[in-house]
Amino acid sequence: MNYALAYDIGTTGVKTCLFKIEDGIELVAAAVEGYELYVYPDGGAEQDPNEWWSAMCSTTKKLLEESKLDPALIDGISFCSQMQGLVLVDKDGLPVRRAMSYMDQRARKQLKENMAYGLQIAGANVPKLLKSLQITGAVAASVKDPVYKYLWVRDNEPENFKKVHKWLDVKEALIARMTGEFIMTEDSAFATLLYDIRDGKHCWSPEICKMLGVDMKHLAKIIKCTDKVGGLTEKAASELGLKAGTVVFGGGGDASLIGVGAGSVRLHDTHIYMGTSGWVSTVVDKSMVDASAMIAAIVGAQPDSYNYFAELETAGKCLEWVKDHLALDEIGIYLKKTHVAEDMETQYTNLYQYLSYVIQKVPAGSNGVVFTPWLHGNRCPFEDPNAKGMFFNVSLETGKSELIRAVVEGVCMHMRWMLETQEKKAKTSDVIRFVGGGALTDSTSQILADCLGRTVETVASPQNVGSVGAAVIIAVGLGIIDSVSDAGKLIKAEKTFKPNPAHKAAYDKNYSVYKQLYKANKNNYKILNG
Repeated sequence: MNYALAYDIGTTGVKTCLFKIEDGIELVAAAVEGYELYVYPDGGAEQDPNEWWSAMCSTTKKLLEESKLDPALIDGISFCSQMQGLVLVDKDGLPVRRAMSYMDQRARKQLKENMAYGLQIAGANVPKLLKSLQITGAVAASVKDPVYKYLWVRDNEPENFKKVHKWLDVKEALIARMTGEFIMTEDSAFATLLYDIRDGKHCWSPEICKMLGVDMKHLAKIIKCTDKVGGLTEKAASELGLKAGTVVFGGGGDASLIGVGAGSVRLHDTHIYMGTSGWVSTVVDKSMVDASAMIAAIVGAQPDSYNYFAELETAGKCLEWVKDHLALDEIGIYLKKTHVAEDMETQYTNLYQYLSYVIQKVPAGSNGVVFTPWLHGNRCPFEDPNAKGMFFNVSLETGKSELIRAVVEGVCMHMRWMLETQEKKAKTSDVIRFVGGGALTDSTSQILADCLGRTVETVASPQNVGSVGAAVIIAVGLGIIDSVSDAGKLIKAEKTFKPNPAHKAAYDKNYSVYKQLYKANKNNYKILNG
């Protein structure tokens, strides 16, 4: 029997999970703590690495107290984390400024100067696009790509830039604080779009770094996700409440490990994730890219395969927006000044379950109301930081329940759009694994199945699949299982949702309108937000 400690570093909080690995992967205890996402009017989105660390320390201690486990029995530590962040650290591994989130979109000038000029395809300079595709299998053509954040700091904060020792991603910054080692796992390195994927290479590309103006001395050593980085330092162990020397593994990004935790590890397996952000990801056996739709096959935790990945910036975040701005205190959430989630006599254990109940009373298609979930711009299948959310086709008869259901349907329709775009280049699976917080409610799972027209499966504790993926990494690193591809044997479907044929016409009609809304309003978005 082995014990594994996994940190899932998300956009809004850390989830710390303790697993027992024997015949399967069993959750022993978990603790969650939130932290801030600092969003600025100029498109900035930042987080404080010290808040990540503080949340890790407090959740680790809570978890150990709950489980009563001796820290000496923990065999390995790993991570599943948000990706494409920019954490610039000094020689001591301390951040020289707040981390720039994957959502940050301030570097428009840097994108234009380095990539979006001259003869372009899909917003990228043609010669640079071709060189990037040849070497990295992708192209840094989005304002949200980390290389432009790096250049933004260089151009706007020269004093901070002088202090930079290494450019790290989120989990790598935390690993440096735990072990004193500066590394990047292969999937994180690929996500910088500076990584040479060609046979015999698998290293930083001097050619791409020179082309984009990156100082290679800022780049860390590249390792595999399942590699051992080192042991916990005395200082880190004391702050976390763990044993010094406990082995820390490389781990992986959320785009790499959530699919692993979902059990979607075979060729052509497709999973859909709905957390703060959302995506559609399919396992493929070769590098491929659809530059016009901003979809690329990214390096993951599995050797010799890629994840063909399409992202939606705000998925579950739209539901949080609904909770805060449409639902609270206005559709019967507060009954006689009693919150339904706190009423012991109610069947609803939390607010989201109550909202799920409310929208079940609304017909499929929300009586013709369509919502676009681009609350922080959009990346796929079109890149536009100016795009925003909207409710379309609201009438006097429209109530808040229709609006709330339309938000869920809008997120699901965007998943359909990304899935159909993927199919232009890759085979996707007939049965889709659905994970993340969105998969906790049966109503959302059924709406997704109906919108896609495909069978949808969920797994146990779908909100914890990133941590399960990190536990798989530890299992491979310790030699408990042979490879990441064995994860599918351990992770089975718990619920199945088949599409309801009676809802097809309503969703097809709304979807046909949904796809036209961006094209019809692109110039309007630019006028208002450009």
